[in-house]
Amino acid sequence: MIATKCSTQNPEGGLDLFVDKNSSNRKTISHALGHTDDIGFYPIVLKCKEPATASKTRLHLVCYQDYPQSTGVHISVDCFNRLVDDFAQLVMFKHEDCPGLAKLSALRASEAGRRRVSVLVGNGGLYLPQELARGADGAMTGFAYPEMLVQVVALYKAGEVDRAEDLFDAYLPMVRYEQQPGFGLAVRKETLYRRGAIACPATRAPGPSLSPTDLNELDRLMTRLETRLG
Repeated sequence: MIATKCSTQNPEGGLDLFVDKNSSNRKTISHALGHTDDIGFYPIVLKCKEPATASKTRLHLVCYQDYPQSTGVHISVDCFNRLVDDFAQLVMFKHEDCPGLAKLSALRASEAGRRRVSVLVGNGGLYLPQELARGADGAMTGFAYPEMLVQVVALYKAGEVDRAEDLFDAYLPMVRYEQQPGFGLAVRKETLYRRGAIACPATRAPGPSLSPTDLNELDRLMTRLETRLG
């Protein structure tokens, strides 16, 4: 998450934060000049907060989305920790770097003596069991069966790790099929449509659409999942 504009007074007198992921890439390049550990421009984002009053100072809480596959912006664990140390309103790390399991382990190992931040994972939950084992707190991601994500996290936190992984394994073919770049959005919407969660499976133009062969594959995947779940 990199903000590109900090403006507009909200009704309570604070500053609203607007984020545009595409233009943020240009902002990052122009400010960082190619040095991804140069964080001089982050205060522009993180100091968007209400002015101090006699009674309170309310911070706008920030989640940093680490998704270089999309943004092209890479951040080291050391750089992120510097942000955590400097800005109290940074409270969450959205873990989507891939491969990124080693980064997650390094982040948790570096927390001694500093404030702990929440780590939620993305990438459709593709690596959820391993990420939980390495210190993630949960998932914040898209998947057409969100109840699986909730149940896996709950089982893992209850100490029932094998049950959590068995449940995840039952859904894994669907997780994998839905995680195809670009195309997977059409899969997710079609699945949600069939489950009665949305009224139309079409993606916004010029998004992908499913062919008859794709639909047949999805039929088989969903049927096999239902059989496994009993």
